[in-house]
Amino acid sequence: MQALGILAFIVALLLSIMVHEFGHFITAKRFGMKVSEFFLGFGQKIWSYRRGETEFGIKAIPAGGYCRIEGMSPKDVMAEGEEGRAFYKANGARKLVVLGAGSFLHFVLGFVLMVTLFMGVGTTQVTSTIEQISPCIPPATSTQTCAANASPSPAKVAGLQAGDKIVSINSIRVKEWSKAVEQIRASAGKPLQIGIDRGTAKIQGSNPNGAPDLVLTLTPQKRVVNGKSYGYIGIINTFATVRSDPVTSVTKAASMFRKFAGSSVTSLIALPTKIPGLWNQTVGGAMRDPSGLVGVVGVARVSGQAVGSAKLTSAERLATFILIIASLNIFVGIFNLLPILPMDGGHMAVAIADEIRAAFARLRGRPRPAPIDVAVLTPLTMVVFILLAGLSILLLVADIVNPVNLNL
Repeated sequence: MQALGILAFIVALLLSIMVHEFGHFITAKRFGMKVSEFFLGFGQKIWSYRRGETEFGIKAIPAGGYCRIEGMSPKDVMAEGEEGRAFYKANGARKLVVLGAGSFLHFVLGFVLMVTLFMGVGTTQVTSTIEQISPCIPPATSTQTCAANASPSPAKVAGLQAGDKIVSINSIRVKEWSKAVEQIRASAGKPLQIGIDRGTAKIQGSNPNGAPDLVLTLTPQKRVVNGKSYGYIGIINTFATVRSDPVTSVTKAASMFRKFAGSSVTSLIALPTKIPGLWNQTVGGAMRDPSGLVGVVGVARVSGQAVGSAKLTSAERLATFILIIASLNIFVGIFNLLPILPMDGGHMAVAIADEIRAAFARLRGRPRPAPIDVAVLTPLTMVVFILLAGLSILLLVADIVNPVNLNL
């Protein structure tokens, strides 16, 4: 199963690369630019076919892909009559759309995967069904043990039973148990009307309009643990894989997208500070930090651990794998927007600089200046490339000699 997880990750990674390049391809074609090649991989060509003016194919090294748009630099030679189709001839807005389309589709793919997770696969959550009733209110120093003189729990006093499903609180339907928990904890000393389904009304056929079988009144008791007080009723609920409705799925996916995007930005900002630690973990024998830098090999290994874990249910394994691929797409999308060459963000920065120069020229009544030739920036691009290549090699070695282990 672990090998299957690694293989699935490789396939998902290659598909993500194709989605990225397709974003460049489709927008460049839409704006009339000439796209001569669309390849998955680098190095020796293995297979290809031509459709129209574009050659599609696969190359030997599956370490990425590319979409060749002609005329990226003013020095590029275009076929006679096609000079106007060069990338550098396009206006700034079209350049930015083409350059940003790859990252945009990474974001779309990540978001769609998360919606699919919440709506189709489901996530393991605490449900509103009661598994166990606490007989008492435990003392602050204990989470389970009941003292001889302990007061009975509000749930026991009210008559709640294992197997009851809490469907409403104060006549408001419970849609997410986490929200209900917040309400209970904030209601110490305040009576609550708890609507439950016990199954009796369904058996008797007397449950009109989905009304609860029973409505019980209980008052959460104040309990103080580690200096924090909250309302306590004395129930332990079951865990289950829960699928969300479409609207809730989109809302949850949007919230998770923001969290992943925020953590990706934070990780990129902190990246230089984590390199010394990665070096120590690679050659110094330090324990590998699961929240530190991880390369493609490491992510593949983690995917294999998730898919092959005997500790997770089938749904949990699939959910974990989807989250890994979704978060990877969001991270790669943001990484590609960094304003450094050869990243897409670097080319976008050049396009923006071109438009700023053109705006100043218009204000001065001068003709539009010639576009910036990215070939002039090749030395800087090579420095960035060498640094990224060095980091990639360090990550590769770390993922092999001291891999991340999630103990799944």
